[in-house]
Amino acid sequence: MTEQDRVTVNDPRGPVNNGEGHQYVFYGVGADWMIRKRVESLRIAREDRMRLADRFVPPRGFRLAAERLEKPGSVVLLAAPPGSGRRAAAIMLLHGLGEDGGPDEEAVRFEEFPATGKDESPLAPGKGDRFLLDLSGLVDEEAYAKAQRRLAVRRSQVQEAGAHMVVVLPSGLGHSHSPDLEPHTVALGRPRGLAVVTRYLRMDRMSFRPADLGHPDLQRLCDRSPMRELARLAGLVGAARDSGRFGADFAGWLDQAVHAVTDRANEVGQQMATVTTAPERALLLATAVFEETHSDTVYEAWHGLMRTVKHEEEPTTELARTGFGERLAALEIERDPDGRLRFERLAYADAVRTYFWANFPGVRDDLRDWIAHTAGLRGLTTDDRVNIVVRFGEQSLAVGRPDHLFDLVVRWADRATGASHDPRAVAALELGLSHERFGGWFRKRMYDCARSGPVSDGLVRVLTVACLQSLCATHPDQAMVRLHYLAVRKGEAARGAREALLDLAGRDRRLYRLLIDRVRDRTRREPSGAEPHLQLLTELLRSARAPDPPPWPDLFLGWETVFSQPPTELWNPLVSSWLNAVAGDSTREMALSVMVRATHGRTTALHRLYTIACDWAGNSRHPSRAAVAALFWQYIDDAQYASTESTERAGAGPRTTEEAR
Repeated sequence: MTEQDRVTVNDPRGPVNNGEGHQYVFYGVGADWMIRKRVESLRIAREDRMRLADRFVPPRGFRLAAERLEKPGSVVLLAAPPGSGRRAAAIMLLHGLGEDGGPDEEAVRFEEFPATGKDESPLAPGKGDRFLLDLSGLVDEEAYAKAQRRLAVRRSQVQEAGAHMVVVLPSGLGHSHSPDLEPHTVALGRPRGLAVVTRYLRMDRMSFRPADLGHPDLQRLCDRSPMRELARLAGLVGAARDSGRFGADFAGWLDQAVHAVTDRANEVGQQMATVTTAPERALLLATAVFEETHSDTVYEAWHGLMRTVKHEEEPTTELARTGFGERLAALEIERDPDGRLRFERLAYADAVRTYFWANFPGVRDDLRDWIAHTAGLRGLTTDDRVNIVVRFGEQSLAVGRPDHLFDLVVRWADRATGASHDPRAVAALELGLSHERFGGWFRKRMYDCARSGPVSDGLVRVLTVACLQSLCATHPDQAMVRLHYLAVRKGEAARGAREALLDLAGRDRRLYRLLIDRVRDRTRREPSGAEPHLQLLTELLRSARAPDPPPWPDLFLGWETVFSQPPTELWNPLVSSWLNAVAGDSTREMALSVMVRATHGRTTALHRLYTIACDWAGNSRHPSRAAVAALFWQYIDDAQYASTESTERAGAGPRTTEEAR
């Protein structure tokens, strides 16, 4: 059981799967970069939960919480100490309720609520839906009081709908806990640390005996370390094995991993006490950030760092200075036969990066500017660049500077050329979105960018990819909102966002309904700028975009909005698509009557539908087309007759603006 393997990024050590859905192929880095770079994601997709379940060790109190959660409409609050794997327990409780739904039924929702901030869309839970609310990051009493008020509303909605919700409570704020929530609270203990390490090692196909876990420092780590550190420890054992540099037996790998966890910070501190010149310190940091890249690239990055921090070069020629190889050897940096650099000790680069970001806050802005340039150096592969972004991003987030990471997203995206996106920008944004503490901050920045004034096509593409590859798996409603704002912009990049939005809505009946309602609302609230929203709505309502079976009530509301506008060229492809659908599948025949009813008997709209059907049928002698057109005309005639009778009974009423033209 571990909070790290719970689907948030704290320490990137275990690979995850990305989930189901349509696959988008982009130039550059794909959605699997987190897998390849061993970065955990915030996603709560089924594949991630299955992987977590394989490694989960239930703590004391877990069974009681599971029993309380079984009843439809139940809400369970978890009280547990930090580092005990409380978030993992919450996810496993919800996961244990059953399957997510088959291919022929509407999927059960498994989503996470934001801990703070205003919800962008109504909850509208359904029976069996599962929700996670993680309040463990709250430390302020006022913020916790607001969160509890929102929780009361959500709890009522969940209970009425027969859904399920698990809430992770913050530590240290028990005195501010509402008495009304006490009956729903379950206290969890800490799982056995050794059992957690054992489970992780077994799942990593590690061969060992129980006696092999008798390392003198291992039990102390298992008793005191947070679950994320135990997961990291197990990952380092695997890294030591896979490197081939630390022997061929489990005892040696475990010893290296334990030393990496317990001693590296002190070792870096001791080295920094002897390495006092700017060039040597800069070389240490450049190697730590660019580890496993070619020495020539590290050399270039090293000099770039010294220029960025305004270090004056020695007044002699390079041939008179200490050789690069000698500098590397003095700093215990290895150069392998392929020319790639690495530190001699396992996980030493991680400790070096942590040391610099923690102890030199005055150069963090310079480090951001340095990465902005050097992450694009020649000789770097896409994997190298993503590695560099992840290493920089981890440290920036660890010291509370998410703005540094997002600033790089914007810089790289704005400089992108052509129709592709910048993989560095996507990797940086996805890393931010997946962070437990700052994920909400990045979602808010994406929202602000999508709603704001002009932004570059490159940034639109990056935001679109991040919505598709990350946000739609964790917060699909929020992904839809951001894609909607991007889709109604002008330009080629906006067309890509529009296609992504339509495909996202077409995969989920609930999102399809939500998007129809949202776009209809925009056409009413923004009449002067309704055209792009109306274009989006007509595309959304075409037969190829609708879920199967078609949601007729939702389609009626959408068609009602479209047909209330003056006839335009947008009507033709929309109506024709459904005439084609009915001609090919008689089970969709209801579309004809629903479209006619959506006009509310308006004469001009009915005439327009009649004309479209005539053009569609043409002179074709195909019997299916003729039959569909005849049936559609009959519905139109019936609607006109009913409208005429109604008008005659009520007296001549005022004409619509369109009819008066």
